[in-house]
Amino acid sequence: MKQFGTIFQFELISYFKNKVFVGVTVFLVVVIAAVMFFPNIMDIIDGEKTEVAEEAGYSGSGDTADGAAHGEDREIQGIALLSVPTEDSQRAEEIQNAFQAAFLEYEVLLTEEEPERIKEQVISGQAECAFVLNSMTSYKYYVDNLSMYDMSTETADEVLRNIGRMEVMVSSGMSVEEANAALSVVIDHETESLGKDQMQNFFYTYIMIFALYMVILLYGQMVATNVATEKSSRAMELLITSAKPVSMMFGKVVASCLAGFIQLLAVFGSAILFYSINKNQWEGNIIVASIFDMPLELFVYMLIFFVLGFFIYAFMFGAIGSTASKVEDINTSVMPVTLLFVAGFILVIMSMSDGNVDSLLMRICSYVPFVSPMAMFTRIAMSTVPFYEILISIVVLIVSVVGIGVISAKIYRVGVLLYGTTPKIGSIIKAVRKA
Repeated sequence: MKQFGTIFQFELISYFKNKVFVGVTVFLVVVIAAVMFFPNIMDIIDGEKTEVAEEAGYSGSGDTADGAAHGEDREIQGIALLSVPTEDSQRAEEIQNAFQAAFLEYEVLLTEEEPERIKEQVISGQAECAFVLNSMTSYKYYVDNLSMYDMSTETADEVLRNIGRMEVMVSSGMSVEEANAALSVVIDHETESLGKDQMQNFFYTYIMIFALYMVILLYGQMVATNVATEKSSRAMELLITSAKPVSMMFGKVVASCLAGFIQLLAVFGSAILFYSINKNQWEGNIIVASIFDMPLELFVYMLIFFVLGFFIYAFMFGAIGSTASKVEDINTSVMPVTLLFVAGFILVIMSMSDGNVDSLLMRICSYVPFVSPMAMFTRIAMSTVPFYEILISIVVLIVSVVGIGVISAKIYRVGVLLYGTTPKIGSIIKAVRKA
């Protein structure tokens, strides 16, 4: 146990002295801070744009008083200009109110400017976008940078369709009140999920799987590289004579696991802190809210499968690193293990995307230790899994961690003698049996 403690302490300190490790951690924390504070930054920028627009003559008074009254509880992101054809100028206020009701995130302002002048205002940032109506069935939409998620034209199309339907109804003999009642029928529905809500749990499940993917590849590669470096410098020969292989292998792997866990704790801990500070700004974002509202039970399962999955692959990477003669051979040597993990990752992600997380293949993978940390956690998060299945999967993982750890330690001991030539699997198995 003393040997394990010494090796564990040495390896852990080496991670904290690693500039890449510290730099990546600080970088991720800064990026998360920028993302979490982004709404506040945008509020400041939008406030400046509103001041500029008011100086240009768009104060939001007059025709927009009704829109402002309806928008007391909404967050204004900018100004949307609306140009109405001359023949429809008498209905301009009605059209404006319809657009304002559809685009709650904008302050919809009427304008009589020429199209070229409207374009200039959009480009300069005085307005976020503009709708120039040629008629009640034709318009041009102006926006500076068109987002891939921009649905403004679909919304405007629906607004104009409703106005057109209103005209047809009124011309057919219906009163304006009757036409409004026909167009404003509200369909109320309620969904009650008796199991798991896959959409709600999808996002933090994906984050856990992706985090496990990154940590295993990053730290597994570091474990293999460190072992190969010791071997190429002949330091392994001295270490193997003063410490047991099991203590050395478990010390290295546990240290790398703890270093990775501390890094994730710093990253996700800062994310939780920054989200708490800016919680009011993110209340309307279902995706972000679902990520930070993870149930405690699911969080505990995440830690269990995360740690056990990391141990399995870290031991395998360490064992392979001990068989490499040179550090330059690491990438080639670890390729089979990397491909095995990537295949499992792709399988789980595809099952998540299809929503079929309880397929026969996923059920089988839930008990295969190389894939079960991702497969079983995904099933727990997005489906209803009996507790005995979860328990069996965890027991299989624990037994596999111990077994793979002991075998890796034997390979580590044998690897000291393998120099110069790339070892074959058969020769390694024979040497491990004799060890």
